[in-house]
Amino acid sequence: MEPGGDVIAELAADHRELEALFEQIEVQPVDDPQRRVLADRLTAELVRHTVAEELHLHPVVRKHVPHGAALVDKELADHAKVEQMLRDLEDRNVDDPQFNDVIAKLKFEVASHMREEEHELFPKLTAALPRERLAELGRLVRRAKETAPTLPQLLLPNAPPANKLLVPGAGLVDRVRDLLNNRTTTG
Repeated sequence: MEPGGDVIAELAADHRELEALFEQIEVQPVDDPQRRVLADRLTAELVRHTVAEELHLHPVVRKHVPHGAALVDKELADHAKVEQMLRDLEDRNVDDPQFNDVIAKLKFEVASHMREEEHELFPKLTAALPRERLAELGRLVRRAKETAPTLPQLLLPNAPPANKLLVPGAGLVDRVRDLLNNRTTTG
């Protein structure tokens, strides 16, 4: 599924991209430095995805989806768990025996989260919002991913209005740091 549609198409396309990145990491030889490059891309894509959800999807789900607050609270807990794993992964080289363990745990957690979104959250969101609003959310999510951080942020808030004010600045700082460190965060 190509990005560029409504919020569900956009997020589902992200999910397919994340699955492909996990597969690319798994097929590389264990000591191949390319695995670190792919892990950095995976980290950046996961962070951008979660930030975009927290900025634009979660407030709408809380307001318009039945039992939306509970769904969002679960999403935020999942995001926090994934961010902790990403921080752990960031500190590991491909020759670290724990690198593979962190990747495997991360893949399991992310796959479970994506299934829950696609089978529970997305259908409820589709039922709760008109197509025009879903399309508008898709545009907002795409725009948010362009300025979102590329590394897990320990101290950034994940709820409006503070996240809408602070996240773009953190994204700029991460992109400068990526550039200075020759860190590849795009495909």
